[in-house]
Amino acid sequence: MSVVNVRPARPSDADRVLELVDALADYEKLPRPDADARARLRRDGFGPAPRFSLLVGERDRAIAGYALFFETYSSFLARPTLYLEDLFVHPDQRKCGLGLALFRAVAGEAVERQCGRMEWSVLTWNQLAIDFYERLGAARMEEWRTFRLTGDALAAVARG
Repeated sequence: MSVVNVRPARPSDADRVLELVDALADYEKLPRPDADARARLRRDGFGPAPRFSLLVGERDRAIAGYALFFETYSSFLARPTLYLEDLFVHPDQRKCGLGLALFRAVAGEAVERQCGRMEWSVLTWNQLAIDFYERLGAARMEEWRTFRLTGDALAAVARG
Protein backbone atom coordinates (compact mmCIF):
# COMPACT_ATOMS: atom_id res chain seq x y z
CA MET A 1 0.00 0.00 0.00
CA SER A 2 1.36 3.42 -0.94
CA VAL A 3 1.90 6.14 1.63
CA VAL A 4 0.22 9.51 0.99
CA ASN A 5 1.43 12.71 2.64
CA VAL A 6 0.48 16.40 2.34
CA ARG A 7 2.84 19.15 3.42
CA PRO A 8 3.61 22.82 2.73
CA ALA A 9 5.73 23.30 -0.37
CA ARG A 10 9.39 24.21 0.06
CA PRO A 11 11.58 26.20 -2.35
CA SER A 12 13.31 22.93 -3.31
CA ASP A 13 9.91 21.70 -4.63
CA ALA A 14 9.59 24.49 -7.19
CA ASP A 15 10.82 22.52 -10.22
CA ARG A 16 8.45 19.61 -9.55
CA VAL A 17 5.52 21.95 -8.88
CA LEU A 18 6.18 23.69 -12.21
CA GLU A 19 6.19 20.28 -13.93
CA LEU A 20 2.79 19.61 -12.39
CA VAL A 21 1.52 23.04 -13.48
CA ASP A 22 2.55 22.04 -17.02
CA ALA A 23 0.72 18.73 -16.61
CA LEU A 24 -2.40 20.58 -15.44
CA ALA A 25 -2.21 22.88 -18.46
CA ASP A 26 -1.96 19.83 -20.72
CA TYR A 27 -4.91 18.17 -18.95
CA GLU A 28 -7.03 21.32 -19.33
CA LYS A 29 -5.90 21.79 -22.95
CA LEU A 30 -4.41 25.22 -22.14
CA PRO A 31 -1.02 26.69 -23.02
CA ARG A 32 1.74 25.97 -20.55
CA PRO A 33 3.18 28.94 -18.63
CA ASP A 34 5.97 30.67 -20.58
CA ALA A 35 9.38 31.43 -19.09
CA ASP A 36 8.24 34.77 -17.65
CA ALA A 37 5.18 33.20 -16.02
CA ARG A 38 7.33 30.41 -14.58
CA ALA A 39 9.66 33.00 -13.04
CA ARG A 40 6.68 34.83 -11.52
CA LEU A 41 5.29 31.56 -10.12
CA ARG A 42 8.64 30.88 -8.44
CA ARG A 43 8.83 34.41 -7.03
CA ASP A 44 5.19 34.59 -5.95
CA GLY A 45 5.13 31.13 -4.39
CA PHE A 46 8.61 30.75 -2.98
CA GLY A 47 9.99 34.29 -2.70
CA PRO A 48 10.21 36.59 0.32
CA ALA A 49 6.59 37.83 -0.01
CA PRO A 50 4.43 34.87 -1.17
CA ARG A 51 1.19 35.81 -2.91
CA PHE A 52 -0.38 32.37 -2.52
CA SER A 53 -0.13 29.26 -0.38
CA LEU A 54 0.97 25.94 -1.79
CA LEU A 55 0.66 22.41 -0.49
CA VAL A 56 2.23 19.42 -2.18
CA GLY A 57 0.92 15.89 -2.09
CA GLU A 58 3.39 13.05 -1.97
CA ARG A 59 2.87 9.42 -2.83
CA ASP A 60 5.66 7.19 -1.60
CA ARG A 61 7.76 10.33 -0.93
CA ALA A 62 7.48 11.62 -4.51
CA ILE A 63 5.47 14.78 -5.23
CA ALA A 64 2.49 13.77 -7.34
CA GLY A 65 0.07 16.65 -6.79
CA TYR A 66 -0.41 20.13 -5.43
CA ALA A 67 -2.98 22.61 -4.18
CA LEU A 68 -2.57 26.35 -4.73
CA PHE A 69 -4.85 28.68 -2.76
CA PHE A 70 -5.18 32.20 -1.39
CA GLU A 71 -7.59 34.37 0.58
CA THR A 72 -10.20 36.76 -0.76
CA TYR A 73 -12.73 38.52 1.44
CA SER A 74 -16.49 38.35 1.82
CA SER A 75 -18.07 41.66 2.75
CA PHE A 76 -21.34 39.89 3.59
CA LEU A 77 -19.78 37.35 5.94
CA ALA A 78 -17.10 39.78 7.13
CA ARG A 79 -14.67 36.87 6.95
CA PRO A 80 -12.02 35.70 4.53
CA THR A 81 -12.87 33.22 1.79
CA LEU A 82 -10.28 30.61 0.92
CA TYR A 83 -10.08 30.37 -2.87
CA LEU A 84 -8.69 27.14 -4.27
CA GLU A 85 -7.06 28.05 -7.60
CA ASP A 86 -5.58 24.63 -8.44
CA LEU A 87 -6.02 21.14 -7.07
CA PHE A 88 -4.17 18.70 -9.28
CA VAL A 89 -2.91 15.15 -8.99
CA HIS A 90 -0.97 13.78 -11.92
CA PRO A 91 -3.31 11.43 -13.84
CA ASP A 92 -1.07 8.38 -13.39
CA GLN A 93 -1.09 8.93 -9.60
CA ARG A 94 -4.85 9.17 -9.08
CA LYS A 95 -7.15 6.81 -7.19
CA CYS A 96 -4.82 6.53 -4.18
CA GLY A 97 -6.49 9.16 -1.98
CA LEU A 98 -4.01 11.94 -2.70
CA GLY A 99 -6.59 14.34 -4.18
CA LEU A 100 -8.86 13.83 -1.17
CA ALA A 101 -5.92 14.36 1.21
CA LEU A 102 -4.97 17.61 -0.55
CA PHE A 103 -8.57 18.84 -0.56
CA ARG A 104 -9.03 18.04 3.13
CA ALA A 105 -5.77 19.83 3.95
CA VAL A 106 -6.98 22.95 2.13
CA ALA A 107 -10.35 22.75 3.91
CA GLY A 108 -8.42 22.47 7.17
CA GLU A 109 -6.54 25.65 6.28
CA ALA A 110 -9.86 27.40 5.68
CA VAL A 111 -11.13 26.33 9.09
CA GLU A 112 -7.86 27.27 10.81
CA ARG A 113 -7.94 30.72 9.18
CA GLN A 114 -11.58 31.16 10.27
CA CYS A 115 -12.76 31.54 6.70
CA GLY A 116 -16.48 31.87 6.15
CA ARG A 117 -16.30 29.66 3.06
CA MET A 118 -14.08 27.97 0.53
CA GLU A 119 -14.62 28.39 -3.20
CA TRP A 120 -13.16 27.16 -6.48
CA SER A 121 -14.05 26.79 -10.14
CA VAL A 122 -14.37 23.63 -12.20
CA LEU A 123 -14.37 23.37 -15.98
CA THR A 124 -17.80 22.29 -17.20
CA TRP A 125 -16.38 19.28 -19.06
CA ASN A 126 -14.40 17.97 -16.06
CA GLN A 127 -17.02 15.53 -14.83
CA LEU A 128 -14.44 13.59 -12.81
CA ALA A 129 -13.76 16.71 -10.69
CA ILE A 130 -17.44 17.68 -10.49
CA ASP A 131 -18.35 14.22 -9.21
CA PHE A 132 -15.48 14.32 -6.70
CA TYR A 133 -16.58 17.66 -5.24
CA GLU A 134 -20.27 16.76 -5.17
CA ARG A 135 -19.48 13.51 -3.32
CA LEU A 136 -17.84 15.68 -0.66
CA GLY A 137 -20.99 17.80 -0.28
CA ALA A 138 -19.93 20.83 -2.33
CA ALA A 139 -22.78 22.90 -3.77
CA ARG A 140 -22.76 23.87 -7.44
CA MET A 141 -23.45 27.60 -7.74
CA GLU A 142 -25.71 27.69 -10.81
CA GLU A 143 -26.87 31.26 -10.19
CA TRP A 144 -23.34 32.74 -10.42
CA ARG A 145 -21.37 33.35 -13.61
CA THR A 146 -17.64 33.93 -13.73
CA PHE A 147 -16.43 36.94 -15.71
CA ARG A 148 -12.85 37.71 -16.65
CA LEU A 149 -10.82 40.58 -18.07
CA THR A 150 -7.35 39.85 -19.43
CA GLY A 151 -4.66 41.43 -21.56
CA ASP A 152 -5.74 44.30 -23.80
CA ALA A 153 -9.32 44.32 -22.48
CA LEU A 154 -8.09 44.68 -18.90
CA ALA A 155 -5.68 47.46 -19.87
CA ALA A 156 -8.43 49.28 -21.80
CA VAL A 157 -10.77 49.27 -18.81
CA ALA A 158 -7.99 50.45 -16.51
CA ARG A 159 -7.19 53.32 -18.89
CA GLY A 160 -10.84 54.36 -18.92
